[in-house]
Amino acid sequence: MRKVTVIGCGAWGMALASHLARLGHDVIVWCHSAEIAEQMRNERALPKVFPGITFPDYIRYTDDRKRAASERDLLVFAVASPFTRSTAKQFAPFIPEDQRIVTVTKGIEDETLMTQTQILRDVLPGRRIGALSGPTHAEEVIRSMPTAIVSASPDRELAEYVQDVFMAPYFRVYTSPDELGVELGGSLKNVIALASGMVDGMGDQFGDNCKAALMTRGIHEMKGLAIRMGAKDETLSGLSGIGDLIVTCMSRHSRNHRAGILIGQGMSCTDAMKEVGQVVEGYYSAKSALGLAKKYGASLPITEEVNRILFEGKRPKDALVDLMMRNRKSEDLVSGEDLPECWQRDSSR
Repeated sequence: MRKVTVIGCGAWGMALASHLARLGHDVIVWCHSAEIAEQMRNERALPKVFPGITFPDYIRYTDDRKRAASERDLLVFAVASPFTRSTAKQFAPFIPEDQRIVTVTKGIEDETLMTQTQILRDVLPGRRIGALSGPTHAEEVIRSMPTAIVSASPDRELAEYVQDVFMAPYFRVYTSPDELGVELGGSLKNVIALASGMVDGMGDQFGDNCKAALMTRGIHEMKGLAIRMGAKDETLSGLSGIGDLIVTCMSRHSRNHRAGILIGQGMSCTDAMKEVGQVVEGYYSAKSALGLAKKYGASLPITEEVNRILFEGKRPKDALVDLMMRNRKSEDLVSGEDLPECWQRDSSR
């Protein structure tokens, strides 16, 4: 049994807290107010998110940061990405040196272009930090449905420790040293999922061919940027890249896909976010992704068009037409001088 604190009592935090409690761990969940902590103690449920589900009664809830962080084997950061830095600052005085921490949040900070682990290391120097990410919807994890995920950190002992803590017959955990690639995959795919939802929202005029192309070129964009930043191609081809992209673009549980559907149907971006009722991470990651693309010289045409829809009022249909009518090019990632010899002789076309 391990002593684990989950920082954040939203859907993902509570799905993981319930999973850990079922495995026999000593679980505390930190809530951002005394009122919410008391409500969670009394109701042990989030009926709007998990209808019919009651959380294990041996999970404890608190709004006391010192209690939540003191003498714990593992801290799990599960707050929404816009609040990671502020929450970490609030916890900093109470988190011991060399504390094991794993973030399960996906997103890139807008102003600094930092990933979640980079934010935590910036605010909490000296702690042992990693990421846990993959194709995982809270609605399925809470029901113990088969799931696979990746524990990533350059600190191998930490990655394997997190693997041991979370591993279960229905929850398979892989490890990876490519923390950056795992985090970028988990963040960038949300932007593509918004676009995928828009395609579905526009109805029968755009079908499966269009969506398949969008997802495939989406992983192309994700890889192009991630590799330039130092991540590994195979990471983006794995669970936290293609796997997470598939589930977020296809699942009825996806907040990003749902928001995209509403925008594709003609709803304003602001109203779509309100209708979804939870943080839509792709909305925040879209600008950050463009910032990273500019910094590292990567081409992200889908992400550029999503930004124009979200922040400049462009119609999704017009954005799709502009994507289709871009200059002709080879599908290959390689540059002209790397093409086969037979193509190099006619590379002007």
